[in-house]
Amino acid sequence: MKKLTIVFLFLTLVSQAQEKVNFTEKFKKQNEGKHRVEINEVKELLQIMIAITPTGLANDDMVQQEGAYYQDVLQHFKKYENEPIVKTIDSLLVESLINNVFLTGNGISYDFKGDKLVKSKVYLFPAKGVNSVAVSENPISTYKEQLEAFAKKSGFRSFYKKHKQFYADIISNYESQANVGKQWEWLEQNFDTRINAYTVYCSPLINGLNYTSEFNHNGFRLIYMSLPPLSEYPQMSKMENELFNTRVMFTEIDHNYVGKPTKEYKTLIDEIFNNRQHWVNEDVQGVDAYSAPKYIFDEYMTYAVYLLYCKDKYSEADFQNAASATAQVMAERGFIRMKEFTDLLLKIHAQHPDKRIEDLYPDFLKSFI
Repeated sequence: MKKLTIVFLFLTLVSQAQEKVNFTEKFKKQNEGKHRVEINEVKELLQIMIAITPTGLANDDMVQQEGAYYQDVLQHFKKYENEPIVKTIDSLLVESLINNVFLTGNGISYDFKGDKLVKSKVYLFPAKGVNSVAVSENPISTYKEQLEAFAKKSGFRSFYKKHKQFYADIISNYESQANVGKQWEWLEQNFDTRINAYTVYCSPLINGLNYTSEFNHNGFRLIYMSLPPLSEYPQMSKMENELFNTRVMFTEIDHNYVGKPTKEYKTLIDEIFNNRQHWVNEDVQGVDAYSAPKYIFDEYMTYAVYLLYCKDKYSEADFQNAASATAQVMAERGFIRMKEFTDLLLKIHAQHPDKRIEDLYPDFLKSFI
């Protein structure tokens, strides 16, 4: 099974009627300098409901369909696939797979209290837009009563409780192997951006549809990532697995760092990356989500910066393996010039070894002209 990584970057929309988050002084004090991993209960409800829709059942890139947990989900919940709310969710996915992000991304805006969903005091409307696509109402608010009824009828909360140890093992694996702090430190050495905290929202049902957002409120910046569990493929070596897992996480984290200089040099990027057919294969599903030159550039840059990290932190042989694997997965996703892009960045970086990556942008972009 192919595992593709589709990154959707939430953008702050102009003239917002409602804030995305509410970071109180207490929240800031509790989370400053920390990173954590969570399998959120309401978000997991949405992941399960998506998994039993016809669209979810047919899409093994969006939904992880391997492993005992997926079989547990099917055994417990598939009998409820004809519930009206499941059909509604499927209709939203048929309309656009981006609705997966609006549904699961807003799951954290509610918590369970008994059989009822109550609004979070921290996450108010976290998933409002994906690139140029926006929603005006939180879908969890829209479908709140139907979601409550489905959770109660299906025994979701008992299912979630039964799997608490399984979830805890996934979280523990992240904390011991993901090296979030190491990546965080390296990125802040190479970019101006400063982040106060990181949260990974994980689900055993997430496969290739990963996304990230930055929340900035009350002088506090938090990065939110929706990611699958760390993978361990038996056909791959320990180092290959480490590089794979590092790529999945790093290319979510660094979106939030490359975005600032991309915005600064947007005019030049628009000029260079305006020829979409040169940079992407339009026949590949998902490429249309990258609707403007800056999104195409950011996706290439995100993965190229990951390779600079590998060049700095791993042996030359491991770096070459990472570069080859990255070029392959990017080509599969429709980004057909990964090696060309990376080679240019490596060349400019070698010419200016003492400069931060952020400061390489002018020379790097000129190298394309």
